[in-house]
Amino acid sequence: MASQIPALPQSYTPGTDSVFSDQSGFYSLDSNVPGLSKVILNKLNLKDYGEYRAVLEGKARGISFRNYKEMFQRMEETFKFCAGCNELPEHLAEGQTLKRCVKCLNVYYCTKDCQRKDWAQHKKVCKILWLVAIDRLVEWLMFTGDLPIPTEKWTKSAGEVKNWDDWLSKQGDLTPRLNTVLSGANMAALWKNASRPRPDDADLRQSLWRIQSEFLSRVLTVGLAVQHFKLDPYDKPVTVHLVGTSHNETMGARLTDYDELNHMFPGHQGIEIVMVGPEVVDGPIMRPPLRAFGPKHRVYISAYKALYHQFWEDMVVKQEAAKPDLVVGFHPGFHANQGLIEGWLPTLLLLRDYNIPSFFTMFSEMELKYSLEILLELEMHIRDSGPNPFTSQKPEQVQACPNKPLVYCNSHYVSFQGLLPQEDLEGRGADA
Repeated sequence: MASQIPALPQSYTPGTDSVFSDQSGFYSLDSNVPGLSKVILNKLNLKDYGEYRAVLEGKARGISFRNYKEMFQRMEETFKFCAGCNELPEHLAEGQTLKRCVKCLNVYYCTKDCQRKDWAQHKKVCKILWLVAIDRLVEWLMFTGDLPIPTEKWTKSAGEVKNWDDWLSKQGDLTPRLNTVLSGANMAALWKNASRPRPDDADLRQSLWRIQSEFLSRVLTVGLAVQHFKLDPYDKPVTVHLVGTSHNETMGARLTDYDELNHMFPGHQGIEIVMVGPEVVDGPIMRPPLRAFGPKHRVYISAYKALYHQFWEDMVVKQEAAKPDLVVGFHPGFHANQGLIEGWLPTLLLLRDYNIPSFFTMFSEMELKYSLEILLELEMHIRDSGPNPFTSQKPEQVQACPNKPLVYCNSHYVSFQGLLPQEDLEGRGADA
């Protein structure tokens, strides 16, 4: 058995001692992983990460807005800091304000000097950050129900749909479906209140597709993992546990979110998706998992708020939930700092020792590299890794460092199952 977790690069180690600490919560999301920063707490009048979680869990009254304009303004304010020196608006001299880059309408600077010094880095990502600025507003349509748009039945088998081009080729013309959203009342309300010019319709259609792709990327990745481990949903029902699930996957989640699997595996014997994580948001999917599988040809979604090893002890061991045929994790982020790997360690060892087929995704090749090092140190049997053919097409900026190279959800994956074979263990021992 490995004795310790491999040392991480200094930039990944914030010196936190708990996976649930405020520092760990926000650091893991900011450090080379898209997400929140401390700026958000200031703008939304929340004291710490714990209070933010309480809002997500419905335990606090949280954030209220008088109108759409105030809501979009608050959203934009969470991005307001100088990209050159990290100065916040409240720390600027009297009469000084942050000025937004007129090209990308995304990043801010406190002085022309800061902007000039930063240009060498910013020019590499300025154009794509303009897309990000559009997407983060249009993404609101996921919560209004305008997105995702309906999809068509597949005319090819799952094995023949190998990438986005294959999927799109069987969907017909998406334009009419996108135009329905484009001409809708919520799209009009968005740009009436967003305090920035409405982009051209062609740019908005592309934005709608990028957001649709991020939504579908999770579903198609689950289907990819089912095929990867040669599970046969036509032979018997398949139970998939999604571990480390957070507000990203569960806020506004609907019972139909994984119905694309019905198109992917038409006539299947039943697919159960159980979302498990300490930050699962209450909603329609918060219902008990199945003990024995229900109706055929349907996808059943449930959610459970806990760390996975706790869920296993409380539900699986007591036969209150079915054992998984497959475990999938979207961006577990255990590479980010020591606190997070310590929080993930019981789950990773459980997956290894129970020989459970597991399929995890990453934001980037760098994240994949460090994740592989950790998994190998835990003597996991790595089956495969590489680029995901169903990566999200929506670019994500690292909020605390907007000029870093952008990343994409589910861009890479690693599959693993069980303990490294004995001959490989002996070989590693000889190399040590």
